[in-house]
Amino acid sequence: MDYLEKYEFWLASDAFDAETKKELEAIRGDEKEIKERFYKDLEFGTGGLRGIIGAGTNRMNKYTVGKATQGLANYILKNNPDGKKMGVAIAYDSRNMSPEFAEMSALVLNANGIKAYVFDELRPTPELSFAVRTLGCTAGIVVTASHNPPEYNGYKVYWADGAQVVAPKDKGIINEVNAITDFADIKTMDRKAAEEAGLFNVIGKDIDDGFIAAIKAQAIRPEEIEKAKDMVIVYTPLHGTGNKPVRRVLKEVGFENVYVVPEQELPDKNFSTVGYPNPEDPKAFTLAIELAKQKNADIIVGTDPDADRIGVVIKDAEGNYNVMTGNMTGALLTEYVLKGRQEKGKLPEDAAVIKTIVTTEMVRAIAEDYGAELVEVLTGFKFIGEKIKQYEEDHSHTFVFGFEESYGCLAGTYARDKDAVGAAMLVCEMAAYYKNRGMTLYDGLNELYEKYGVYKEGVKSVTLKGIDGAEQIQKIMAYLRANTPMELAGHMITWKKDYKSGEFVHIGTGETDKSTLPVSDVLYYNMEGGSWMCVRPSGTEPKIKFYMGVKADSVKEADKKIAVMEQAIEEILEEVK
Repeated sequence: MDYLEKYEFWLASDAFDAETKKELEAIRGDEKEIKERFYKDLEFGTGGLRGIIGAGTNRMNKYTVGKATQGLANYILKNNPDGKKMGVAIAYDSRNMSPEFAEMSALVLNANGIKAYVFDELRPTPELSFAVRTLGCTAGIVVTASHNPPEYNGYKVYWADGAQVVAPKDKGIINEVNAITDFADIKTMDRKAAEEAGLFNVIGKDIDDGFIAAIKAQAIRPEEIEKAKDMVIVYTPLHGTGNKPVRRVLKEVGFENVYVVPEQELPDKNFSTVGYPNPEDPKAFTLAIELAKQKNADIIVGTDPDADRIGVVIKDAEGNYNVMTGNMTGALLTEYVLKGRQEKGKLPEDAAVIKTIVTTEMVRAIAEDYGAELVEVLTGFKFIGEKIKQYEEDHSHTFVFGFEESYGCLAGTYARDKDAVGAAMLVCEMAAYYKNRGMTLYDGLNELYEKYGVYKEGVKSVTLKGIDGAEQIQKIMAYLRANTPMELAGHMITWKKDYKSGEFVHIGTGETDKSTLPVSDVLYYNMEGGSWMCVRPSGTEPKIKFYMGVKADSVKEADKKIAVMEQAIEEILEEVK
């Protein structure tokens, strides 16, 4: 069926309720809108579902969520029969339709004879990861669109190890979801009947207590908090799931002066004070900075709606508040964790630090300084989670710390996804450590620059929505594969690494190498002088992203290098047009 036939089918079929049909009738005659909603099925990719909420095959709604869950149920029943008893843990955030999608997912699983453990209210994504392992579940589901605008929602699947599913399970689940061609094949049942049968189970406090205890066990220098009783912290949950757990853990470790941004404290499905609830966006901290100035705060921390990403704002020598990048926060934490564990004799000889390929190269220098193995993975924290599982099985390394440039990190193995709740505790503890030395985190960052050199990174995201946008993204990737530049922003390119073909080529000598990472639509360019650029389509948003990094002797020089590289990327985009 083409998109118009699908549209008419949804209006005529008894499989869809009156409310859905009313929404679709309202767009009758708007062919462009109908096409956007029905030209394809909302793709269940390796990261699950993510899309705009609404009626249609290319939208997040109870039918597309039900289809995804039925596919997951079919996969569990075929590949892990014991999974019926082990069950699936389900968490959700503060977004539109999140509670409804979570309950529906549970009832679809229940109708297939699979137990579900559903949180009693919104919870952070990393707590879901913790719950899967604590309860011994076969899988987990989080209903969230992370930091996307309010019109979006999403659905992520985790496996028994607490990490997002990776190959080959991801492909197996995708195949089962795609095999469902009739929405009438989605099973469901009444909640009361599911509860009476012991299939629908509500979870809460016990998991919360265990999660917070596991985070507190990751403290590096807890004694520093006692010595910095006057430290002032401003925190914003950006209307999301972090409010209760972040405040709780900060209080329990001893921080007494924590001020929460009142306008952003409570859940708000429309994120009315920010619109785009992303700690990567400096505008998200406007209200927090206003409060910090009133309270003369030492530090500001913020978490995104599902509390897996953390943003940090620090005060410079002039008293101005500066929003740190995820790379800056991650580099500071890497140094803090490795140095602290080394000083206390708790740094394993086989310690491993893991970063994604688009994360700052400064962490390589830090890991080398402390004798830790630096391991690189593809973009996506699930690949860090996969490595943690590997190390537990083969005992080749001990995971100590991992992070990605997009504001996500993890210390310890209690969770297998990035955790902003744990990161908030560690960042504040780190700020106390520097304060006790008469320094700010701004001073600490400059100390890193003096020790390792100035590393600076940038990312240029180009949003290209809809059918035309998807085609343009593929056009850009095809152009770059066919036209390898010899230099970029004045830097000679040394290696072109194509993670889709798996071929690495040295531009000057023709030497070749093979990728050891999974196939991915990613191009990476190494350049002379330590600069690099990477380009990839986003897996969760209608964007193509250009990542870049440089090394310099001063911040001013690094800023100039990044600006020149951003201009070079603009020129590439113009060429493709």
